[in-house]
Amino acid sequence: MTPQTSSSRTRRRSRKQRSPVAYLTITVVGLFALLPVAWMILTAFTSTSDIFQFPPSFLRSYTFEHFSSVLENEKLRTFVLNGLFISISTSALSLVVGFCSGYAFSKFRFTARGSMMYLILLAQIVPQVLLLVTLYTAFQSVGLLNTYTALILSYTTFTLPLSVMMLKNTFDALPDELIEAGRIDGASELRIMVSVLLPAMRPALIAVCLFSFIRAWNDLPFALTLADTERQTLPAGLALTFMGEFQNSYGEMMAASILSSLPVVVIFLVFQKHFVSGAVTGAVK
Repeated sequence: MTPQTSSSRTRRRSRKQRSPVAYLTITVVGLFALLPVAWMILTAFTSTSDIFQFPPSFLRSYTFEHFSSVLENEKLRTFVLNGLFISISTSALSLVVGFCSGYAFSKFRFTARGSMMYLILLAQIVPQVLLLVTLYTAFQSVGLLNTYTALILSYTTFTLPLSVMMLKNTFDALPDELIEAGRIDGASELRIMVSVLLPAMRPALIAVCLFSFIRAWNDLPFALTLADTERQTLPAGLALTFMGEFQNSYGEMMAASILSSLPVVVIFLVFQKHFVSGAVTGAVK
C-alpha cells in the first residue's frame, strides 16, 4: 500500500465521520431560517383572538378571513401594481446599462478602464442606506421626489455594480473569435451584441434580471422615503396599512406578506437553473 493510497482512505474516513455533524448543522441552520416563515404562515391562518395566545399552541382557531380581507383591499392592489412596474423597469434598465457597460469593460481598452472598475467595486461596498439622505436631497432639488423615476433610478444605482461585474466576467469567458467573425461579415457592434452575444449570455442576463427585480420588489426604506403613498411599493404599503400607533393588524399583515412573497418565489423556482448558472458564470472569470 502506497502512502498516497493510505492518505486518501484516511480522508474518506474523516469525511464519513464528519457527515453526521455536517447534516445536523445544516438541519439546525435550516430550521432556524425557516422558523420565521412558519410562524408567519401560522399567524396568517390564525383568528385575531388567538394570535397572541400564550403559551403558543397549535390548538387554536384557524380562519381564511385575513386573506379575503387582503384580497379585497384596493390600496394593496395599487401597491402591487406599483411594485411590478418599478421592479420590471429596474430590471430592464439594469440589464441594458449593465450589458453595454460589461461589453465595453470586457472587449475594449480605453483610458482609466481599471480605475473605473475599482470605482464600481467601491460603489458595491458602500452601505446603501447611507445614501438615502443624499438621494432625497438630490431628487428634491431636480423635482423628481415622490415619483416613480426616483425609485427606479435609486434601485438601478444599487443593482448596477453587481450587474456590470457579472456581465463583464461573462463577456470575458466568451471567445473574441465570435465578435471577430461578426465584424468580418460586416455586422455593426449593435448587431453583434444583439444577434451574437445576447443569445450566448442568456443565463447571466436572467440572473441579472432576477437580482434587480428582487432588490426593487423587497425594498422598504427607499420606498417609504422617496415616494408618496400613491407611488409606494408593496413593502411600504404593508407597513402603512397594517401598522399604526394604536392598532396593529398582524393577521392581515402576515397574509399580505405571504401573498407578496409568492411572485418572487414562483419566479425563482421557474428560473432557478438559469439563475444559479448565470451567477456562477458571472462570478468566475
